[in-house]
Amino acid sequence: MRFLHTMLRVRDLDKSKAFYTNILDMKVLREIEFPEGRFTLMFVGYGHESENTVLELTYNWDVDEGYELGSAYGHIAIGYDDVYAACETIRARGGKIIREPGPMKGNSSILAYIEDPDSYKIELLENKAVAGKA
Repeated sequence: MRFLHTMLRVRDLDKSKAFYTNILDMKVLREIEFPEGRFTLMFVGYGHESENTVLELTYNWDVDEGYELGSAYGHIAIGYDDVYAACETIRARGGKIIREPGPMKGNSSILAYIEDPDSYKIELLENKAVAGKA
């Protein structure tokens, strides 16, 4: 067994696609429209779904207002070899850094936080911490 995907509801599929592909370098893996249900699913990620966990972006055609994130949602985490360099690239591409890179309080793990167009938080975590080396 393995995790397949995480789903996020998005207000503007084009803006979300631009964010995840242009700013975070993900690839669009597939996009499926469901006219009867009036929604579109777009799967993005860093590798094929058969071997990687991916992100499902769900766009409901008739929802004009944004979604409430709720108090239970935390963040999505992405591992990077160099979080400082990743933040420089993300900022240069127009991404919104909401927590500058640096050590986690009480720990040597290097992390930062960014925000997508729907205000979902994304943690950038240095790979050393992911591997349990921090």
